[in-house]
Amino acid sequence: MRVGLLTREYPPDVYGGAGVHVEFLARELRSLVDLEVHCWGEGRAEGVLRHRPWTALDTANDALRTFSVDLAMAAALEGSEVVHTHTWYANLGGHLAKLLYGVPHVMTAHSLEPLRPWKAEQLGGGYALSSWAERTAIEAADAVIAVSGAMREDILACYPGLDPARVRVVHNGIDTGLYRPDHGTDVLDRVGLDRSRPYVLFVGRITRQKGVPHLLRAVRDIDPAAQVVLCAGAPDTPEIDREFRELYEELSRVRAGVHWIPQMLPRPEVIQLLTHAAVFVCPSVYEPLGIVNLEAMACGTPVVASHVGGIPEVVEDGKTGLLVPVDDDFEGSLARALDSVLGDPEGARSMGEAGRERAVGEFGWDAVARRTARLYEEILEQA
Repeated sequence: MRVGLLTREYPPDVYGGAGVHVEFLARELRSLVDLEVHCWGEGRAEGVLRHRPWTALDTANDALRTFSVDLAMAAALEGSEVVHTHTWYANLGGHLAKLLYGVPHVMTAHSLEPLRPWKAEQLGGGYALSSWAERTAIEAADAVIAVSGAMREDILACYPGLDPARVRVVHNGIDTGLYRPDHGTDVLDRVGLDRSRPYVLFVGRITRQKGVPHLLRAVRDIDPAAQVVLCAGAPDTPEIDREFRELYEELSRVRAGVHWIPQMLPRPEVIQLLTHAAVFVCPSVYEPLGIVNLEAMACGTPVVASHVGGIPEVVEDGKTGLLVPVDDDFEGSLARALDSVLGDPEGARSMGEAGRERAVGEFGWDAVARRTARLYEEILEQA
């Protein structure tokens, strides 16, 4: 079975959860199907064809540049028997290939444009185009994969014309051989952390979705013994970048031990930081699953996370971490939950152990790939 897998992010250019998903899914799928990955970038390697936006659109809206990549991807998919797309950056390419070559289109929904209105700040009028591309592709797709049960509900609520039978749940996965505790300390020393003090860790992009401003306000009043480590980069817009910087500076003035790492760290360095964190925090206001919580759990770290989207399908409240409702007192509740974990090291250790056990037992990428390949076979039989 020849499968074309379409994505914006692919190693070495991975900056978000969807990119992590595609990286590991592709790795496992290669033993099950004849796979070619189509992604953004330059050049070609074995099994990977990279496409860049048309140079004539270098100064155009990002949505138009994305569509130019989708056109190039669609042109290169001749001979594929199934196309599988990830995120709105690639959905239109899969839809065009379906029409052009008469092949089934599977799309994995990692997020939904109607539930991310703040994207209008990032894309301007391009948000209307990204929303159109997603709607066009999802309503015509032969199968839609939701990365959580909550995500499936969101998909059917946003696109009520979809046949529910076409929407399947295949959870994100985690490589627990790669993401495992690393008790080295060289990264901590290089960052300048005081190893005698616990630290709260955030890892993610600077976006409205990830709730970073809420976190920066919430940690102002947590246990003063705790350090705060922000692995936060790739701001969506100059506006959110400025807001983050202002809040970071305010936070640094009122408490010691605040560390901002603006660049995307290599995975081994993130794993070491995850391992030693007293608590990992995920303050997202929208999160279809939240793969970063799985990464923290696999490293044996307790998690404090928002009770939104698919996060409760990953983080067991009271067992592998604490869940916080996103309500009018979100920031206060976030601070109290962090203090609760920081103040109970033995309970935190138990949560970390339970998180590692859950990640290993329920979220392996090999199982994700097998379920995905079976879906390909099913829709080919129906075609």
